[in-house]
Order: sequence, then C-alpha cells, then structure tokens
Amino acid sequence: MFDSVLIANRGEIAVRVIRTLRAMGLRSIAVFSDADADARHVREADTAVRIGPAAAAESYLSIERLLDAARRTGAQAVHPGYGFLAENARFAAACEEAGLVFIGPPASAIDLMGDKIRAKETVSAAGVPVVPGSSGSGLCDAELADAARGIGMPVLLKPSAGGGGKGMRLVRDEAALADEIAAARREARASFGDDTLLVERWVDRPRHIEIQVMADAHGSVVHLGERECSLQRRHQKVVEEAPSVLLDERTRAAMGEAAAAAARSCGYVGAGTIEFIVPGADPSSYYFMEMNTRLQVEHPVTELVTGVDLVELQLRVAAGEPLPFAQEDVRLTGHAVEARLCAEDAARGFLPTGGAVLALHEAAGDGVRTDSGLSVGSEVGSAYDPMLAKVIAYGPDRATALRRLRGALADTVTLGVTTNAGFLRRLLAHPRVVSGDLDTGLVEQDAGSLLPDGVPPEVYAAAALLRAARGASYGQNTQAAQAGWRDPFSATDGWRLGGTPAWVPYHFRLPGEEPVTVRLRGGEVRVGDEPPVAARLVEAADDGRGLSRADVEYDGAMHRFAVAESDDGLWLGRDGDSWEPRDHDPVEAGRAGAAAGGDSLTAPMPGTVTVVKVASGDDVTAGQSLLVVEAMKMEHVISAPHAGTVTQLDVRPGSTVAMDQVLAVVTPREES
Repeated sequence: MFDSVLIANRGEIAVRVIRTLRAMGLRSIAVFSDADADARHVREADTAVRIGPAAAAESYLSIERLLDAARRTGAQAVHPGYGFLAENARFAAACEEAGLVFIGPPASAIDLMGDKIRAKETVSAAGVPVVPGSSGSGLCDAELADAARGIGMPVLLKPSAGGGGKGMRLVRDEAALADEIAAARREARASFGDDTLLVERWVDRPRHIEIQVMADAHGSVVHLGERECSLQRRHQKVVEEAPSVLLDERTRAAMGEAAAAAARSCGYVGAGTIEFIVPGADPSSYYFMEMNTRLQVEHPVTELVTGVDLVELQLRVAAGEPLPFAQEDVRLTGHAVEARLCAEDAARGFLPTGGAVLALHEAAGDGVRTDSGLSVGSEVGSAYDPMLAKVIAYGPDRATALRRLRGALADTVTLGVTTNAGFLRRLLAHPRVVSGDLDTGLVEQDAGSLLPDGVPPEVYAAAALLRAARGASYGQNTQAAQAGWRDPFSATDGWRLGGTPAWVPYHFRLPGEEPVTVRLRGGEVRVGDEPPVAARLVEAADDGRGLSRADVEYDGAMHRFAVAESDDGLWLGRDGDSWEPRDHDPVEAGRAGAAAGGDSLTAPMPGTVTVVKVASGDDVTAGQSLLVVEAMKMEHVISAPHAGTVTQLDVRPGSTVAMDQVLAVVTPREES
C-alpha cells in the first residue's frame, strides 16, 4: 500500500477522500488554486500545494501542474475525485508514466468508455441492451440532423466525450435541430474540449437507474446494487436514492449482471457506474446509456445501504489487493437518499449564486450524513461547479429516510449564499416523490409548484429587528441621537415610565406589493395580524451607506434583503434588487431591470460572456438570441426583449460580468 495520496480535486469530494485517507493512516495531499487558498480541503489535508490561478484550465485541469505538485510533495498515488480530470485518459496515462498510482481504471478503459459511441458498440457486443441511436463518430451537423429525423422526434443530443448532463439537449421540434446542435457542440467543447455529438431516441417518461460496480486487477467484478437518479433538472441529478422502488429482485439481478458484463468488456479496474435508461412502464426493458469511469457524486447512498467504504475499496484495489468479498456477500439493507446542495436560486430560474458563507450549520445526527467542502468564510464564486455539499439520510425504510432528509435540509444553514435547500425540501415532500412515482421530467414539470410563495413573515420580522438595532424608527427624529444624547421619551424601543413597553410599529413595503406592519415589544415580534412570537437579532452589520442589509435563513431557504427609510415607510428590498439607490433614496431601490430600463439587457448571474451574435447597430427581432453568458458550467441565452436596434454593446466573448451588469441596449423601432 502506498502511503501518500495527492487528491487532484477540490471542495466536498477532496474533503471526503481525506476522511478515508486519515482513517487508513495515509498522508493526504491537497491542491488548490488561488480561489481556494483558504478552502476547507486545504486546511484538512496533511499537506497542501498551490497549483495556479482561479481559472480551472490553469490549475485543476492542468496535468503538468498536478504532476509537478505530486513530485514536489512526494506523492505516490493520485486520486482524481470526480469532475475535472477524473475521466481523462491522458491524465491517467501521464500519472502512470510519472510512476504514480492512478486510483481509477486503466487509461484504455477511460478512453473507450469516455467515447459514448465506441462504448455503446463495445457493450452491445457483450450482450448489453443499448438505446437506439446514431452510429459512427465524427458526424457533421447535417448528418446528425438526418440521423435525428430517421429516429423520429423527440431525440436527445449528447456529447460523445462527456457526462453529467453537460451539453445534452432534448429536441422535440425538428425546426430547432440546427440551433440545438450548435448549442450542444458549444457546451461540449467548453466542458470537455471535444464537440463530437451523437443522437439517441428519447424514451418517454424515463427513469434513470445506475449500477455501482467494483472490479479488481485479479478478474473479479461485483456490483453493489442500484441507485435511482430520476429526479433531475436540465439532465443534472438533484436527488438520488438506493435502492430503487421500481426494481424487483429479478430485474435488479439482471441489471447487475449486465453492468458487470459492461465492466468486463472494457477491462475495467476500480469503482465505476453503469447508467441505464429504464421505461417506467416496463422496468424489464432497460438500455445502457453510458459508463462513468470514476467515483460518483451519489456514492454515499450505496455506502450506507451496503456498509462498504467505496473510497477505501478504490485505494485497496489500486494498491493491487483483491476484492474482499464476492457477489453473494453483497446485501442491501435499509434505504438512503441524497440531496445535492447547490449555490443556485430556485426563485430566479435556478441561476447560480455566490458570496461568502457568513454562518454555517451542517446537519448531523441519527441516520444523517453531510459531505461538504464549506466552512465559515468560504467564498463561493462562479469559477467552479455550483454544488457545495451533499446531505444524505439513512433509515430502515424509504419513508424514514425521506423524513430524516427533509429535517436535515431544514437544519442546514449556509447564511450568505443562496442555495436550493428549500426547493429540495419541497421536492422531497412532493406526492409523487413520496410514493416513488418518479421520472426524469418530474422536476421540470412541477418546478413552479416547488418555488416559495411570497416573502415569509420571518423575513419581515428580521427586517424590523434589524432596523430597531440601528436605532431608527419610521417617523422618529434622530437629531438628538446623532448629537450623542438619548432622550428616553423619544426612544424607539417602546419604553414607558413605570409601565409595560408599547408596541413599536415598523411599516414595510416591497416594490409593487401591499405594505406590511411589524410591531416590536421587548423580545416579542408581531407580523401583521399574526400572534406575537419571541425573537431576537443574533448578528447585524451596517454597510455605512444608510442601508441595513441582512440574510435570513428560514425553512431551508435563504432570503437576502435590505431596508431603507423614506417619507412613506421602510422599503424592503429582496435578493436580486438593485442596491445602488441614488442619493440614498430608498424609493430608487427597485428591480434592476426597471432601474436599467426595459431596453437594457443585464447579466442574470455573475459569469463569462461566451458568445456575442450581434454588433452595435444591428437590427434584431423580438426574442432573437444575442448573447450567451456561462457560469458554473451552465449557459444562459440573452434574447432581445423586442424588435429594434442594438444601440449599445458593452461586452465581447471572454468578458467577465457581474450580476445585473448591463450587457447591451436594444432600442425599439417606432412601429414596435
């Protein structure tokens, strides 16, 4: 067994690998970019080394810098984690050439299974059923379109070189094929450096079920049951569980045997996953989709139902040890469910978010596990994937696991960074999720019903407490306070000589909504007509510009807001509002789109402009695609709000932009 392992990754997966290395008495070596200099995985590793600037291409994706870090730190093995170079055959081969043990499959297996077209041909020859689709690699756009028409709509476009849903496009309208092929190629090229595509038949109401396999260098291949991964959004997994409620023992065994056959067909060694698409109406008709030649994000649910540490197995297999058990020894006990905690705002179309983690509480307790790379002070930016942590719950049955996971998400606090925790809680309570009636389209179909409805009373309560802490009350003259003297009879805390404090009212307005009155008295707060409840302000900071700002974490969701005074009350602004009121006039703190004007196109998220399709002076039509902004591996198309002329264009490809930054202005034509 080697004694030192470099982890060629970051965040929660690096922290996860470090945990097993420490338990086995092996030295862990972390790598970090400038953006991660103070990250949790850096602090928890035995050794850490800088590998470059924030840009992944110059740090985590640089084979040369990673190998140099291994040489400088005396590493004997490399664990690639998942993402970045985990499925890069050139990286695996380079590690071997440098005398390092690559904790993963041979480069030849990565290369074969990384090409979806060759992978399908290989496993099909081994008797594994595959999804009907195009044949041959290197198809041009016209050939792809012809293949799609031959299969019949709807079809799924997929990058041959990648995974994780990046670049995948579901096309239902034949007229949209050209645009969707171009977009899929662009995203595939950006994510994997290869824009080769294939096209497959779309299986209606499909379920996504994957089989965990483990193979050693002595010819043994076993599977450790399945994971249900049907809850997805934009082809990205959101919630995973093990086992699947869809499969009976006979189908489970058959799919497991097919997965083992697929692994043998490419000479696989190590941990891998065989992914199948399964028609919900006929589970026995399953089709091979692809093989992930690495550890999966969702591996904890398999660990919890099998009692096996998959990272430890990876390490032992990589060191040449045989698997310590046979297929008949594998038992699935209980049920486990995992939710991916991401820096994204469900209320704003799941746009990526960011910021500093001001306060952190990660769920733990009976049957609850959190795999996280976060710590207080962590800066979440747009340079990397938006996934921050995984919250996992285990129970003797599925109902218990779901209940524990909902509670764990409610107990998770990442104050300062908006996450999808509230959305996940509502999803886990969805009747179809509770009953197990899943498919890959469920989240997209019902996303609207899973969004928060209005502003919770707790946000208004926190705003009132914050304003009271500033010593300001609507309609109160603060001249004496500014002079350094406090008049008890003008106090804003409801003080009364020899009597019970009075309720102090605060009148709040959100732009375009009815006013809400919050009353404070001592340690009590009352929102509208609701009964009073005990409340206190834990921490608050002044921004020095006449605005009070705060973040409130409530019911698994974070609400960011600011409060400012005007002659007609206190104005409450929500996350996404413009916080640059002219002359500190709170009435100007309205929506960024309104402030910028209806002709202006603003960045919906911090990121990078990847495509600019127009030039200043061009005439455009309503809805025409003008720009593409990419952040955290997600593209957002910026379209013309109306027909007109591009009279201002402030960006070009490669420009880094902030949220709500004006990108372009389209002045409408008179007839529009």
